[in-house]
Amino acid sequence: MLDLILRDAVTPDGARVDIACKDGRIAEIAAKIDAEAGEVIEAGGYLVTPPFVDSHFHMDATLSFGLPRVNESGTLLEGIALWGELKPQLTIEALKERAHELCRWAIAKGTLAIRSHVDICDKRLLAVDALIEVRKEIKPYINLQLVAFPQDGYLRDPNAAEQLSRALDKGVDVVGGIPHFERTMEEGAQSVRALMAIAGERGLLVDMHCDETDDPNSRHIETLNAETVRHGMQGRVAGSHLTSMHSMDNYYVSKLLPLMKKAGVAAIANPLINITIQGRHDTYPKRRGLTRIKEMLGMGIPLALGHDCVMDPWYSLGSHDMLEVAHMAVHVGQMTGMDEMRAMFDAVTTGAAAILHLDGYGLDAGCQADFLVLQAHSPVEAIRLRPARLYVIRRGKLIATTPPVASQLDLDGKQHSVDFTRTARQ
Repeated sequence: MLDLILRDAVTPDGARVDIACKDGRIAEIAAKIDAEAGEVIEAGGYLVTPPFVDSHFHMDATLSFGLPRVNESGTLLEGIALWGELKPQLTIEALKERAHELCRWAIAKGTLAIRSHVDICDKRLLAVDALIEVRKEIKPYINLQLVAFPQDGYLRDPNAAEQLSRALDKGVDVVGGIPHFERTMEEGAQSVRALMAIAGERGLLVDMHCDETDDPNSRHIETLNAETVRHGMQGRVAGSHLTSMHSMDNYYVSKLLPLMKKAGVAAIANPLINITIQGRHDTYPKRRGLTRIKEMLGMGIPLALGHDCVMDPWYSLGSHDMLEVAHMAVHVGQMTGMDEMRAMFDAVTTGAAAILHLDGYGLDAGCQADFLVLQAHSPVEAIRLRPARLYVIRRGKLIATTPPVASQLDLDGKQHSVDFTRTARQ
């Protein structure tokens, strides 16, 4: 007998299916499955999707808003300074407590894979130790991938090189960097070369904070592209943020994007943070700051979206809802075409999973039985409504439920039930 059957669900491509699960994997997906199972869930024609994936997050800082003070300017640099004030006060217990609370939020929102950058510029490596423990403890529910992130600059911090090596030895998964925060453009490029060499030697993936600035002359993505090709790491490297590209002239970008495509470097944009932090020094016109996601998609560059922050020194809001991230990308990137909106859904599901090299992800027989049912009928409707996650399934087991949302109106003595679902004509 099967462990679980999900009946009458609609996939992102519009197919109406049943999904059968056995031993933690999808045993069968078909229009109608005639079988018995220990648990049966009726989807009622609602959307089933693989889990949401947050490709860029900072779990060591999450839920620390107001500690030790609030970022009044809202700038990236004040946030970094504030985090520097907080680091000496960190404890493993507090780090783990906040991380586990965030993970519970993520599960409730159907986000079952997270790539979190972890600051290694603390001689104690408390955040590294804490999140390695969290990664093990949360593994039954969330795939947590950790990036060794030299927040204070790989060359700028005299201890960063040794500490990054220690973090990788402890089992951190991915090599990170922040070249635009180094003291000079030249040192920024040197840091990219050094970090790429480390990743190449160790056989690790790379995800580098790259050009997270309004300065159009911050062009470390060039070096990242070149080093990716030099080390033969095509398909294993991502540049996160890339916000300087928003301010670059079109001629230069017409050269840069083909280089990214040829190098196989992926882009990870963070719409909630990019629209909040970038352009802080502008009056009007004020730049949005989000990198050129529309042009990247047109070029065929792999793209994912990240939440980046939830209630921390850089961002005071958030509930770790990846549909809110996609919703912001649609608006800021002016991605309102039907195919464009579906692409933004992919950027928090299948596209993100590919960039993170997640094993067994998807809605095919043989994949891990990880999926969720949304109170919506299509990816576009899901982005519009950011609806309830009715059911969250991990390895074929139901781990979270949310009741359907409905409003009852009493107008002129008549009762009305409001249903906001209305799939757009395509």
